[in-house]
Amino acid sequence: MQPPIDAVIALVRQAGAAILPYWRSHLAVIEKADASPVTAADLAAHRLLVDGLQALAPDIPVLSEEAADIPLAERATWERWWLVDPLDGTKEFIAGSEEFTVNVALIERGRVVFGVVGIPATGRCYHGGAGIGAWRSESTGTAQPVRVRLAPAAGFTLVASRRHSSAQQERLLDRLGERFGQPRLTSIGSSLKFCLLAEGEADCYPRLAPTSQWDTASAQGVLEGAGGEVLDLAGAALSYEARDDFLNPHFLALPAAAEWRAALIELAGAL
Repeated sequence: MQPPIDAVIALVRQAGAAILPYWRSHLAVIEKADASPVTAADLAAHRLLVDGLQALAPDIPVLSEEAADIPLAERATWERWWLVDPLDGTKEFIAGSEEFTVNVALIERGRVVFGVVGIPATGRCYHGGAGIGAWRSESTGTAQPVRVRLAPAAGFTLVASRRHSSAQQERLLDRLGERFGQPRLTSIGSSLKFCLLAEGEADCYPRLAPTSQWDTASAQGVLEGAGGEVLDLAGAALSYEARDDFLNPHFLALPAAAEWRAALIELAGAL
């Protein structure tokens, strides 16, 4: 039985409310073993989400960024699980930006069933999944459907991260410019990069720099529900099987029916 999406959305909003008292305040920052930051806001949202998801579906285990030390032998037995990033974009959060999110995805046999992405600073929330559709809702008001665009209205737009790039990614951007004309670049933090594609505000998000599974799964669900896809550089769908580590391969996020899909995969695969 699939847990009700509305109940998960409510939990994501509650986690956002738990985060906000820490935002733009004097906040102690702890550096984790991988040098990424964690704050009391991350941990408050983590506790609320884990408790809430376990109450909602006691038979579905939870894998959160803030409690990821679960042995592979145990995780490999899971068929369904929650994949949670209690506060995605912690660096943006610490800097006082609005570009941080709460991410929750339901995974089944390595594929995203649905994902929810909440933006605590604005009250906006996205949710969706393949075969389900995708929606955007504000803190008040009904949800509105969102859909990728297949052709740019005025110039090809690429989404990028302000903080993370690589030499390989820069080479891909150069080749895309040669092939499609100089693209517009839109920089935004956290999983919001996928959401821009999902609502037709951008055309492609190439990521040739490190990400972890909890960074991408929920927003991948939204994008897939909106008619998009997330592919590795060989053109296979990004998946979430249990592995020794939680790092994703490099990937491309784009509209599934874009005419330039094959050309993009060819360019990325030739790097």
